[in-house]
Amino acid sequence: MTNKQLSRCQIAAMIKAEGNNNLKSLFEEHEHLRKEFKYIYQNQCLITKKKPSFSYLDLKIKIAELMFYNCQICERACKIDRTNEKGECRVKDHLIASEFLHLGEESPLIPSHTIFFSGCNFRCVYCQNWDISQQPNMGINLSENQLAEIIDKRRQEGSRNVNLVGGDPTPNLLYILRTMKIVTKNIPVVWNSNMYLSSNAIKLLDGIVDLYLTDFKYGNDLCALRLSGVSNYMGIVGRNHIIAWKAGNMIIRHLVLPNHIECCSKPLLRFISENLGNEIVINIMDQYHPTYQAMNYPEISRRPFNSEVCEVLNYATDLGFKNLI
Repeated sequence: MTNKQLSRCQIAAMIKAEGNNNLKSLFEEHEHLRKEFKYIYQNQCLITKKKPSFSYLDLKIKIAELMFYNCQICERACKIDRTNEKGECRVKDHLIASEFLHLGEESPLIPSHTIFFSGCNFRCVYCQNWDISQQPNMGINLSENQLAEIIDKRRQEGSRNVNLVGGDPTPNLLYILRTMKIVTKNIPVVWNSNMYLSSNAIKLLDGIVDLYLTDFKYGNDLCALRLSGVSNYMGIVGRNHIIAWKAGNMIIRHLVLPNHIECCSKPLLRFISENLGNEIVINIMDQYHPTYQAMNYPEISRRPFNSEVCEVLNYATDLGFKNLI
């Protein structure tokens, strides 16, 4: 953020790749470079003095292009040709609902250039951004060049990062990769997401994303299916947190839902402790309020009690978490 070293995306654009046409071969090359990337990034070495004609970033874009023809970017795996029609995320064209310098994010991140994408692969009945997440036709269509120009301008105005959110950024992965290739300023990428990506898609983010700002909602699959309409939540989102934690920095957000302390908050915190350790930064959030369709679900039809939020915070402290926001 302080411009003292190159961002992951800048490094990825300087690593030479080959880029054969076959998807299997492309991914084999990608995984080979992905294993080398961490060392290259940490040591800022093995980088060409000028950008190669085809880079590690270009390789990611090429893979994402092929994946979009038979979309398996998220774990809904609808296999729809997203170049011609909407997937189950209901997103076809990349629409920007808003973008601005955000002063309301976690203090180390602000001012954060937040870019809100329309559409989402979740169906959260209590979504506080439902006007854009559940109405993917809201917003304006900007070309990759236009958005890259805006990102560069916001960096000059003082943004400490570009914060990709929504809705959710996942349905717009290809557009985001193409945009970041054009961005000229050295700027960290924040992936602000529900983390319901496919295993291949989360690997594409390795070498692009500097900080994962994750929305870890549930501690079991049944609540996730009932309230967000997604299956195998812990298996997928848990797996992706483990992969992302090895690939970059992370802040986990957990919104405390009323009456979901025992079924969600506590098992989720145990999972984090056992799989990611106690040094990770966790923002336990108390600002839930019933909106959208939440009043149709009695247990979440009110704000959480202070006692519920305190119980979650105390439980996290007892587990040994050292970095609670």
